[in-house]
Amino acid sequence: MTTPIRPAAVLWDMDGTIVDTEPYWMRAEIDLVSSHGGVWTEEDGMQLVGSGLIQSARILQEAGVALPVEGIIDALTDRVMEQIAKAVPWRPGALELIEALRSAGIPVALVTMSIRRMALQVAAAIGDDVFDVVVAGDDVSNPKPHPEPYLHAAQKLGVSIHDCVAIEDSQFGLVSAIASGAATIGVPLHLELHEGPTHELWPSLAGRGVDDLAAALARHQHRTTGVES
Repeated sequence: MTTPIRPAAVLWDMDGTIVDTEPYWMRAEIDLVSSHGGVWTEEDGMQLVGSGLIQSARILQEAGVALPVEGIIDALTDRVMEQIAKAVPWRPGALELIEALRSAGIPVALVTMSIRRMALQVAAAIGDDVFDVVVAGDDVSNPKPHPEPYLHAAQKLGVSIHDCVAIEDSQFGLVSAIASGAATIGVPLHLELHEGPTHELWPSLAGRGVDDLAAALARHQHRTTGVES
């Protein structure tokens, strides 16, 4: 049996995948809505996990926030960034796996629907120039669940999306990555993810390494082409 081919690149979601910032976003949403006289619950916030910020802002407008879309995005991002500055809530195994990929010379990209200034804050907390490419929510016309963010990342890296592995924590993110053609791994956190033939689910990234990602890519390529790598 041949050794699986290593991924051409690994494309990382950020919120909920590398960092568990979802509680930060929910706190920011609750504070913002309440400051405008409305009511927002954690259950309401769970419906926004993984979605684009523009769509989220429009829903918050419907909940009573009397600000333009860009004003809502800026207010939420500022509040989340304040919390990150105090404590970065890393997810188990994420930093170790990123370090292993860098040591192996495999490119890594950040593909997030957070705006660029927040994505760069988290990237800087990991280390300068860790990510070869950063694709943020304000870099694309179509947010997740559209495949554009992942396709854009692969294009910027100069690799085929079909040779990449994407790691996600939300249903919107899974749909985006799967539709792009990347080998997709879901690592559930706040929301249940469903099993399916189009992707894998891992309970955690802890203890995972480059060989695990290579094997996942091989399984994906076998599923989609019928050819063993």
